[in-house]
Amino acid sequence: MSDKQKTINEEVTLSGIGLHTGKEVNVNLKPAKENTGFVFVRTDLEGNPQVEADVTYVTTTDRGTTLEKLGVKIHTCEHILAALVGMDVDNCYIEMNNAEPPIMDGSSKFFVEAIEKVGVVEQSVDREYLVVKEVLSYVDAQTGSEITIIPSDHYEVTTMVDFGTKVLGTQNASIKDISEFKDEVANARTFSFLHELEMLLDNGLIKGGDISNAIVYVDKELTPETTEKLKKAFGKDKIAIRPNGILDNLTLNHPNEAARHKLLDVVGDLALVGVKIKGKVIANKPGHHVNTQFARKLFRQWRLQKKKNVPDFDLTKPPVFDINGIMRLLPHRPPFLLIDKILELSDNHVVGLKNVSMNEPFFQGHFPKEPVMPGVLQVEAMAQAAGILVLASVPDPENYSTYFIKIDKVKFKKKVVPGDTIIFKIELLEPIRRGIVHMQGYGYVGDSVVVEAELMAQVAKMKQD
Repeated sequence: MSDKQKTINEEVTLSGIGLHTGKEVNVNLKPAKENTGFVFVRTDLEGNPQVEADVTYVTTTDRGTTLEKLGVKIHTCEHILAALVGMDVDNCYIEMNNAEPPIMDGSSKFFVEAIEKVGVVEQSVDREYLVVKEVLSYVDAQTGSEITIIPSDHYEVTTMVDFGTKVLGTQNASIKDISEFKDEVANARTFSFLHELEMLLDNGLIKGGDISNAIVYVDKELTPETTEKLKKAFGKDKIAIRPNGILDNLTLNHPNEAARHKLLDVVGDLALVGVKIKGKVIANKPGHHVNTQFARKLFRQWRLQKKKNVPDFDLTKPPVFDINGIMRLLPHRPPFLLIDKILELSDNHVVGLKNVSMNEPFFQGHFPKEPVMPGVLQVEAMAQAAGILVLASVPDPENYSTYFIKIDKVKFKKKVVPGDTIIFKIELLEPIRRGIVHMQGYGYVGDSVVVEAELMAQVAKMKQD
């Protein structure tokens, strides 16, 4: 992809209280170089140990996502990660003098504002993407939660929540592109039901909680005992229920704020995949457990994509050269012309395409009962694409020919059969000197490398009659 990685322009600091620990914490967001990703740094511990935002470090997902590396923990990391992704940042250090970022108002709003204040800068290295090409799903049979991702040119997210309670009902939220996060999702606050809140208080959690940083949906009777417990926990003289079923006098930022916050959590948890995503996520009753399990699945898909190292070619774009343009540059003619289109061309690389048809003459003998394209012709097709790279740079290509000098490190990894489309990518390994061309070539069918080779050729001017 052509767009570049980004980091924040300068350091910015936020302070607040951790939701579950109730402890004061300072967070410094700092610029990071290309390919760093998001890295938490515990400045309160000896040696300032680092914990990368990596799904393989997820340990628990109760009321938030916790990372742990070599005994060093980061609690409730999802809100700050969602802000970084939503602000189109790729690389950032997140320094904290405690184990949990501040809860702020229970959303990503203040983190987004801090990033916006210092700005985002473009870096020199291209971004990589997990490009979703097939439907992937994860289902939690116990809860009925399900997350699916389908192909899309953008990072889209839709969340649907239904907790079976009248006070909340069914809610949906969507963004068509991650650029909508700041305005549509960032200020959606975390929420809880009254019965959950009591349990958390009884277990000594949410020590930093306050009615101002969590929406509390009253799904049970507010007894005098519960009222006194909440008044003490939140330091209030009075506890009331609003007509909309929300505890105390908090005003919702959105009618579907719960669904929007679930979307925020999905974005934050999927940041742990460690790469930008191109796909549409559809999450039904998402939670941190199902989010992070799905992130693990996407992470495995990303590793598989990286292992294959298959470039993303756009076959719908008009070609640089069609077959007529190719024949103006190459001396080859049917049945020995083995390139149909040139998709990309620069000073140091070329991408060519060969549609393999059953009408190819070599299939008559190779083999009648099991047609397979000969490996030597795959290399020849690669060489013809390489010839375009060379001959397109001279003013009179009809007066030049290219001749093989050496073929090295040839590997045939998968059969090429009728119906396949081979895409050849050839890159210069060093500048052309004295007519000697040294190249590396790969042939792809779908998501698989079928052939690779290191080629060396000489460009020579043909003798005139």
